[in-house]
Amino acid sequence: MAERLIVVGGDAAGMSAASQARRRRGRDDLAIVAFERGHSTSFSACGIPYWVSGLVPERDQLIARDPATFRESFDVDVRVRHEVTGIDLERREVVARDLDGGGEVREGFDTLVYAAGAVPVKPPWARTGIAGVFGMQTLDDGAALLDWLESEPRPRRAVVIGGGYIGVEMAESLIQRGLSVNLVEQADQPMSTVDPDMGELVADAMRGIGIQIRTGLSVTGLEERDGRISAVVTTEGPLPADVVVLGLGVRPNTALAEAAGLPIGPTGGIRTDRRMRVPGVPGVWAAGDCVETLNRVSGMPVHVPLGTHANKQGRVAGINIGGGYATFPGVIGTAVTKVCDLEVGRTGLRERDATAAGFEFIAVVAESTNRAGYYPGARPMTVKLIAERPSGRLLGAQIVGWSEAAKRIDSLAVALWNGMTVDDMTALDLGYAPPYAPVWDPVLIAARKAVDALTGAGR
Repeated sequence: MAERLIVVGGDAAGMSAASQARRRRGRDDLAIVAFERGHSTSFSACGIPYWVSGLVPERDQLIARDPATFRESFDVDVRVRHEVTGIDLERREVVARDLDGGGEVREGFDTLVYAAGAVPVKPPWARTGIAGVFGMQTLDDGAALLDWLESEPRPRRAVVIGGGYIGVEMAESLIQRGLSVNLVEQADQPMSTVDPDMGELVADAMRGIGIQIRTGLSVTGLEERDGRISAVVTTEGPLPADVVVLGLGVRPNTALAEAAGLPIGPTGGIRTDRRMRVPGVPGVWAAGDCVETLNRVSGMPVHVPLGTHANKQGRVAGINIGGGYATFPGVIGTAVTKVCDLEVGRTGLRERDATAAGFEFIAVVAESTNRAGYYPGARPMTVKLIAERPSGRLLGAQIVGWSEAAKRIDSLAVALWNGMTVDDMTALDLGYAPPYAPVWDPVLIAARKAVDALTGAGR
């Protein structure tokens, strides 16, 4: 009789695990059932803002593999619109509810992959049935927002609550659709994934395309008129709104896992070992936005919900389930985004992270250009490096600039991953040509400045 693998969650981690397990196990040897609450599998949530803006015209462009492909090419029994409601580890059984047809389904398993992702943070005031208020996590969320934007009366005033990646990207998307946009952020700056000095550069760019940024405000409620959103209530008064987008972040979707007795770490994510096994629970694996992982720089557990990590973790789990051997070594927190044409990249620790981890460090900011100054299109670029004192080991980096800025963070991520010092980095053999970089690349300029700060040169 074939071994049975049940996958909870049909997006990046879950379907990567299913695909890898299938590649290594024959169809007669392993039966795979995947439950997905939504309508789609293996979709790009990160692409939703670009679909909303119109830059990506069609929903299907955001789907890497649809359920039919998994059924036909991978022999995975994908059951969309099925929400898993219980996991019984003693009976080795999951319980799922058919959201469209009704009724309950029970499936036994030998092996389980828990890949339920993350759920949006929703304060009590956001738990409302008011029409015109949207989270932005799934393709169904994006479709609902687009329908609302085309409804009558046409929304003209948008409020985006939260200034993280999704909030900033959605604010730009709504500006591009011709709405007036207020972005409300409780902290003193948007984009708190970078340090305040770098975040202010992002805020300036947002203001430059017409986004009204309101920082230091707390949202206390929502107002409605005839069942439709009419205003967002803040500590400084109401902001009129015809549409509201919630970008308050996410937390690991672990309610079912916790109820089943799976171990939960200090970040709220499921604990796993390096092979993505759940320790102490034979035959159970976890991957994606529902797990916590190791920050390779601080040595601390972190929850970093990104599709890049989810795909890698799912792949690792699937290889191991299929009889191979693979490990996931942790993360360093590399991420990029853009606001209009301004590009933002970061990797490793921010100043407050380095302080919390107990490091002594220096931080330097270097101003340069993306290309040779005389070449057409040269634009400013700001690079920030954080290095341990006295060793000079790179701890973190941030870049804000125009074209060619964001992907430069990758060279810094490689240096960070491999434990390089800023002194090592001053000699990196980086590519040079006037259309792409000045003769001293901005990364090298920042590394030299960090070495000077460590040695006291230039004082």
